Amino acid sequence: MSDYDRGFPRAVPAGAADMAVDAGLRGFMLGVYNKVALGLVWSAVLAFVIGSYPPVRDLFFQVSDGYLRLTALGMAMRWSPLVVIFIAMFAMRNPSPRAASGLYWLLVTLIGASLSVFVMAFTAVSLTTTFLITAVAFGGLSLFGYATKKDLSAFGSFLIVGMIGLFIAMMANLFLHSAMIQFVVSIIGVLVFSGLIAWNTQRLKMTYYALGGNQAAMSVATSFGALNLYLDFINLFQFLMLLFGGGSSRR
Repeated sequence: MSDYDRGFPRAVPAGAADMAVDAGLRGFMLGVYNKVALGLVWSAVLAFVIGSYPPVRDLFFQVSDGYLRLTALGMAMRWSPLVVIFIAMFAMRNPSPRAASGLYWLLVTLIGASLSVFVMAFTAVSLTTTFLITAVAFGGLSLFGYATKKDLSAFGSFLIVGMIGLFIAMMANLFLHSAMIQFVVSIIGVLVFSGLIAWNTQRLKMTYYALGGNQAAMSVATSFGALNLYLDFINLFQFLMLLFGGGSSRR
């Protein structure tokens, strides 16, 4: 879902990455950030309700001998965001603004539900502290990506390859259950998604200029841009939780 300007003009003015902020760009980026913020709030509400309200929680989780286990519905919840993303990559080649927005809120809802496992497994203090750290890091990295005069596009392929490698390592560790692999993957994950936040922010800025005022295209770019940054935030948060969360309440 990274190619959110698919099918629209791509000509970018020379030196666009160095352009000063104008009112249109500021409005476009605020629209993206507002959507990300609303998505994070909605995700947090869903995660808290599912992880804390017993009638709902018991549909997704079981605690046996001190271990937290997923029910069949919980497994479906865990993997549904990935399934939706893969389907959307092929089914939404040239989406309408409404379809792009619908995809964003569908994924935010599914991911928010899946984050309830963190509510079950970690203390409120750990979750709150790590979320605030993630928010500060996200703000700084996104500001860097927006303001830097350095072209970050060369790092894009490297970061995408790193993300694919992370996914493969995480899948392998589902069977190996290696604490060392999990630790290394978490460190690399923090680095990769930190880079992706800056890269995706700069790419959004370039996309704004490339779309040349096409309102429908900018609406699609707002939703897909928000989705990319939302996913970067969530992944950075999860890897930081695995590294520093501590205080787990259940195994």
